[in-house]
Amino acid sequence: MAENYDVIIIGSGPGGYVTAVRSAQLGFKTAIVEREHLGGICLNWGCIPTKALLRSAEIKHYADHPEAYGLKIGGPVTADTAAVVDRSRKVSLRLNGGVAFLMKKNKVDVIWGEAKLSKPGEIVVSKTAKKAMEPQPPAPKGTKGEGTYTAKHIILATGARPRVLPGIEPDGKLVWTYFEAMVPKEMPKSLLVMGSGAIGIEFAYFYRTMGVDVTVVEVMPQVMPVEDAEVSKFAQKQFEKQGMKILLEAKVTKVEKGANSVTATVEKKDGSVEKITADRMISAVGVQGNIEGLGLETLGVKTDRGCVVVDGHGRTNVPGIYAIGDVAGPPMLAHKAEHEGVICVETIAGVPGVHGLDKGIIPGCTYCSPQVASVGLTEAKAKAEGRDIRVGRFQFGANGKAIALGEDQGFIKTIFDKKTGQLLGAHMVGAEVTELIQGYVVAMNLETTEEELMHTVFPHPTLSEMMKESVLDAYGRALNA
Repeated sequence: MAENYDVIIIGSGPGGYVTAVRSAQLGFKTAIVEREHLGGICLNWGCIPTKALLRSAEIKHYADHPEAYGLKIGGPVTADTAAVVDRSRKVSLRLNGGVAFLMKKNKVDVIWGEAKLSKPGEIVVSKTAKKAMEPQPPAPKGTKGEGTYTAKHIILATGARPRVLPGIEPDGKLVWTYFEAMVPKEMPKSLLVMGSGAIGIEFAYFYRTMGVDVTVVEVMPQVMPVEDAEVSKFAQKQFEKQGMKILLEAKVTKVEKGANSVTATVEKKDGSVEKITADRMISAVGVQGNIEGLGLETLGVKTDRGCVVVDGHGRTNVPGIYAIGDVAGPPMLAHKAEHEGVICVETIAGVPGVHGLDKGIIPGCTYCSPQVASVGLTEAKAKAEGRDIRVGRFQFGANGKAIALGEDQGFIKTIFDKKTGQLLGAHMVGAEVTELIQGYVVAMNLETTEEELMHTVFPHPTLSEMMKESVLDAYGRALNA
C-alpha cells in the first residue's frame, strides 16, 4: 500500500530542501525524494564548493603580492592542488550533513531514489541509476527507498545540468564540465574555457590565479553577457590584466582530442579561423532543466525550452503538480529557487498575502576578481523600454575603505527613473560587491525612491558608502567625487 503525504518534493537542492522545511513548518506531512546528494548541485558541485576553491585562489593572490601590504613572505607561493580540492570537498560534506540534520529536525521524511510521476498525486521511486561523482555518505537511519508514494501536492525541484553542444560533448578527461573542473588531480598548464557566464568566468579566474594559461571564448559581444555593458567592459580589462586571453564574438566549432590535449577550431566574427590547443577545455555554455524521466509527458505537464512552465506561484497547468528552481526556468540561481519554493508551498497552504515571484528584483552575483553583482535593469534595457533615466556612478578609487583594503579598482552604477525616482537597476564591479548588492535589492523590494536612499545614513568607513554616493551622483549631488 502506498504511503501518503500532504506534500512530496522531488529534489533536495536549495529550492527543494528549503521548501521541505517550510512545508513542515506549515504543518504538512512532508517527504523529499533525492537520488544522489542532499543539498543538490549547489551544495555539492556548484555554489558552495566553487566558493571554497575561489577562496583558495583569493588567498594565493594576496600571498603572491605581499609587498602591496608592506609584508614580506619568503619564497614563491605554490598551490597544493590535492589539498585545495580536499578542502572544497570537506566544505560540501559539512553542508550536506547540515541538510540531513534539517530534515530530521523538521520531521521531513527522506526517500532515496529516482522519482517518476505515475498518475496525478502519485509517484514511483526506483533505485538510482545515475552513478555518483564520488562516494556518498550512508543514508541516515529511518530514510525510505523504492516504492509508491502519494500526495495531494507534488513539487518538482529537480534542478539542472550542464548544457551540451553537439560535437563538443564533455568526456570527463580532456573536455570538462564544472564537475570535473572542480576536482582536478593536477593543474593543467593551459585551459580553454568555452562560455563567459558566471560559471565560465569563475573557473577562468580560479585557474588563472593558480598559474594556468587561460583563454576564454565567448560567442556574444561581451563577457558575462547578462551584465551591464559598462561593468562587463571594465571586468574584461581586469581579467586581461591578470593574463587571461579573451575572444569575443567567437565560436568553438570543432574540437580535436589528442593524447593529453585538445585543439579547438574557433571561428571569429570577421570570418577568420584560429586553432587553439590547450591541455584541458571547460564547456560552460549554460545549463538545462532536468525534466527527463519524470513522466511529465504522460500527465500532460507543459514544458518550454527544456523547463517546466509555471505561474508566479510555482503552479503548472496540471492541478497538484508544481515546479520550482532551475527546472522551472531562468534565472537559474539557488536563491531564486529557495524563494520560489517558499512562495509555492505557502500558496498551497493558503497563507494570506503571498505575492508571486518578481524576477525583476533577483540579484545576480559572479565571484571572480573583481566580483560582479547586479539587480534590475541594465542601462541598455532601461533605454530599450523607453525609460527616461538618470544614471549615477561612483568609483572605488574615491572610497577610503577601498583604498585602505588595497581594492581601489571598480565602481557602482545606479539607474533611476527620472520622473518617479524609482530605482530601476544597480550594477557593481569590485571587491565584496556580492555582499553589498542586497542593500539595493531591499530598496527595490520596498519601492524605495532616490530621496529615501539619499536620507539613509551609511556607516564610515565602509565600502557601502559608495552605494549612497552613486545615488547622489545620479542627481548631481555626489559629495566625494
